[in-house]
Amino acid sequence: MKINLKKIINDMGKPGLAGKYFTVPDFPDSMPLSRLAGFQKESLMEVVKRAYDHSPFYRGKMDRAGVRPADIKGLEDMSRLPFVTKAELRGNPWALLACDKGDISLVQVSTGTTGGEEIYIMNTWEDYYLYEMSAGYPTLVPVERGDIVLNALPYEMSSAGLAFHKTFMDGCRATVIPAGKGGAYSTPAKTIKMMRDLQPTVVITTPSWAMTLAEEAGESGFDLKSLPLKKMWLTGEGCSHSFRERVEKIWGTTANFYYGSLECGGVGIECDAHNGYHLAMAHTAVEIVDPNTGKVMEPGEIGEIVVTCLLRYDTPILRYRTQDLGYIDPDPCPCGVALPRLFLRGRLVDHVLIRGVPLSPFYLEEFLMRLPEVGNWFQFVVDPAGSDRLKIRAELAAGVSPTPELADYLASKMEFGTGLPCEFEIVDRIPRPQGKTVRVVHQ
Repeated sequence: MKINLKKIINDMGKPGLAGKYFTVPDFPDSMPLSRLAGFQKESLMEVVKRAYDHSPFYRGKMDRAGVRPADIKGLEDMSRLPFVTKAELRGNPWALLACDKGDISLVQVSTGTTGGEEIYIMNTWEDYYLYEMSAGYPTLVPVERGDIVLNALPYEMSSAGLAFHKTFMDGCRATVIPAGKGGAYSTPAKTIKMMRDLQPTVVITTPSWAMTLAEEAGESGFDLKSLPLKKMWLTGEGCSHSFRERVEKIWGTTANFYYGSLECGGVGIECDAHNGYHLAMAHTAVEIVDPNTGKVMEPGEIGEIVVTCLLRYDTPILRYRTQDLGYIDPDPCPCGVALPRLFLRGRLVDHVLIRGVPLSPFYLEEFLMRLPEVGNWFQFVVDPAGSDRLKIRAELAAGVSPTPELADYLASKMEFGTGLPCEFEIVDRIPRPQGKTVRVVHQ
């Protein structure tokens, strides 16, 4: 993902700190970590000062916490800042404003999969284009002029479709096909038709939509492996490694994960080693904290992922509690990119409670997708109050016939893998979602 910074500067004006640190050919995925740390320090101090000086929301929070911008002299002081939570942003559209309302050029809204009122995230033109696009990751995102990118992510209200559209078209100078996902015109049949006609070299979509498109391709007699794909990115939903392997086998290309959110933008980018997400250190500073105490944890310890945006000045995000769980590994990656890696461990709100033990659905999915008799669509059926056994509702793979004996066999295989008593319900078809896939349903 090579950013033409000189052109951005000429077209859009002065890029501030980004221009100081991210000058061609310096890119965050090839820069020394010491230089990135210098940028993070300076940018954090600038974002904090702007938030305090121009945002009543942040001034009130910092005053109550007894902290002032002058107290933040580096990343080591970040823990002195108060957290921002989802609850504070729900139904409060203008909370994060550190600029005039008239400066806002884009408003996007949460997809609402975790319930509650919507979260609105706003961007000024400067933040959205000038600052965010001043740093690229060409080693981790090798997309360039001449590539044809099928963008099968939601465009309506969501941040995903437009964000990647901007990155690939304006940042990488690639050709973008705005296929969308699940909208009025974004049907699987139309997307497959565009793929036949335009032969994309790159695809970005969600794990479940990749399977939906694969089903449509199969029904129309189109072999996805005939496409000249060099890369695929999966984002927008959690996904186990074994499910990803199924996607790769069907599409015939390498599929890497990308981790981000509406509130925080891009946070981590997986390399071909498939060994964690390299942190997008030019865009965010990531902490791992104890979900109960808020204490910052050491590398390797699992806790809640907390994100501070470093290139968003007009609607700052400081220490945002994502409700995602993970840990950071600072050790070198075999791919050669020095950026530390983030490993996800599910979401605080999505865990399945079995015998009093909370389990990530992606941990369970990992074992389930290793069973060749099981199809690509399934649900974990749970009692919100907890249960003593795991119930799995699933389709079977093509050509596999349902029998009571098979259900018992699959339950025993899952129990062997997970250590949990399991029950299998084999169904003809799981409803295909138009929005985010929900793997955990309540009985």
